[in-house]
Amino acid sequence: MRRRVRDHGAEAPDGPVEQKAPSTLRVLMSNPLYRGVTVAEFLSALGVSAAAPQIASFLVKELDASLGAAGLYYLTSLAAPVVGYLVGARSDRTGRRMGLFRLCAAAGFFGWLGVAASTHLWMPFVIGVVLLGFAGAAGSQLFAAMHDEMTRKPSPANDGIVSIARMAMTSGWVIGPAAGTLVASHFGLREMLVATALCCGAQIIPLGTLKVAGPEHPKTPSDAEDALRSAGKPGIRAMSGLLIFTGLYLCVYAGEPVKYAYLPIYMDEQLHFAPGVRSAIIGIQPLVELALMPLVVMLARRTGAMWLMAGAAACGVAANLCFATMTSSAGLFAGQVLMGAVWAVFASLGIVVAQRLLPTAVATASAIFLSSPALSSALGGLAGGLGATAFGLPHVFFLPMAFGMIAVVGYLIMASSPKRQRPGTSTPVPNPLPAGASTGSE
Repeated sequence: MRRRVRDHGAEAPDGPVEQKAPSTLRVLMSNPLYRGVTVAEFLSALGVSAAAPQIASFLVKELDASLGAAGLYYLTSLAAPVVGYLVGARSDRTGRRMGLFRLCAAAGFFGWLGVAASTHLWMPFVIGVVLLGFAGAAGSQLFAAMHDEMTRKPSPANDGIVSIARMAMTSGWVIGPAAGTLVASHFGLREMLVATALCCGAQIIPLGTLKVAGPEHPKTPSDAEDALRSAGKPGIRAMSGLLIFTGLYLCVYAGEPVKYAYLPIYMDEQLHFAPGVRSAIIGIQPLVELALMPLVVMLARRTGAMWLMAGAAACGVAANLCFATMTSSAGLFAGQVLMGAVWAVFASLGIVVAQRLLPTAVATASAIFLSSPALSSALGGLAGGLGATAFGLPHVFFLPMAFGMIAVVGYLIMASSPKRQRPGTSTPVPNPLPAGASTGSE
């Protein structure tokens, strides 16, 4: 059997023609959009994660808020999913990804500057709802722009590029809290918030005035009219897979605020661990996450993304079981290593799966998925507070373990559903192949 070389019409010898896959890093560095998104995601995560642990201290020390009032500030994040959906829907209607990204990034810049300059307690709350809700939608526009570009330029490296961008975001969250503490201790809390504003504004710089074409619509007139009429306005039925997927993700994420609120207290007041041991246990998770993220995409090609997410949710269940039952530092280290595996999977694949579950409105899908942690943090914090009162430490961790079990069952059902094999609803994450390339399964 012979294969023809399409470009020259010459016949090639019998046997498969080997095609060398392009280097993921080379493709990323050669594309100004991919390169700019990676840097922008790092800067955004660096700024926001620097402010997150310090904002309550700022409200108490600078604006004389009570501890209860300072805790209520985190409820302003409930505006993020609503704003994210509205921005995403407009992006899908107009295709103006980069313009909306710059507006959202500017809202973050002025929002954090406003918080830093606040003189009354009500000001950060209003700014958090009005401006910072829009700031959270900037990232979803970038991932939607990347999706549009990857649709036009299919490559085996595409999934790896998304993973690298998510790794850059994770790296920002690893460095940011320590950097924020350092700036606040040396210069002050207001100055730290100004630095956060600068990071949010600086994410515009690596992308400059770059213009990216919007999503492609069908060329048949009737199909194009239908696409334009429905773009950005997907119905509940069309969004059902995405909403179920995101709801299960909320169950997985709900354990994070519980862990960060109560695991340090448990290690300090009941287990009496030394400060260095407590810091090492808390800090091991993001390091494990970063180490595993490059492996996740390769593993997902073999197993399918949804099966892998079911396994990750099961790791979360095991991690919370460790927190609830273990009294040794080794047991809590094991729990944190398991949590690192959880977030390596969801950070690498979550945005890819969300976009493939709503391929006709990828900005909406990106916004819903990326803003869901804000909702989950608020709800998880509330559930954790009630659970700590009802069950005490460390048994409060049985609550996120139960949420995780719901996620495991849900992802297993989604993974085994026949709908996942249909175009537009496929949840496995194989590499997008160039047109005409063989998948090896025929």
